[in-house]
Amino acid sequence: MIVLASASPARLALLRSAGLDPKVIVSGVDEEPFTAHSPAALSLALAKAKATAVADGLDEGLVIGCDSILELDGRPYGKPATQEEAVERWRLMRGRTGRLVTGHCVIDAASGRSAAEVATTVVRFGQPSEEEIAAYVETGEPLKVAGAFTLDGRGGWFVEGIDGDHGNVLGISLPLVRDLFAELGYAVTSFWR
Repeated sequence: MIVLASASPARLALLRSAGLDPKVIVSGVDEEPFTAHSPAALSLALAKAKATAVADGLDEGLVIGCDSILELDGRPYGKPATQEEAVERWRLMRGRTGRLVTGHCVIDAASGRSAAEVATTVVRFGQPSEEEIAAYVETGEPLKVAGAFTLDGRGGWFVEGIDGDHGNVLGISLPLVRDLFAELGYAVTSFWR
């Protein structure tokens, strides 16, 4: 059994399109008290906390926890809390390059063993106009995602390109999860439906 410790529809859709049928159990972890020395370390700490919170309630299954953060000028940016914050974020990102870091943690609930790592993808943002930013924020999409943008939704219009794994920007790196499964002694292909 595969368990996704995330409410992210993009992560679930990506895993399903790649042949898995995970059970979703949202961790309920409060992200506010977490701090770390870098956005990557923060994303990894949060991924571990989310996977652990779910795995602790299970006797079996591989639990996947993830957390994505946009790093810009060394600072972490998660989901914007308000429309005003999303507009300011897009003004900051416009025409710039950031790094989308996603912490991944896989826990074998039966043994308690875990494997964890961070995936990083470079994101080059376009130059949306003030009107385009306002229209995008008005859709509500940027308020639901780390970094205030999507690749596979309306935000894709304003991303010039990426260097690295596109799945990581959607919230989960399939190649990295495959490696983490292997580290725990499992072949991802054995879970294909």
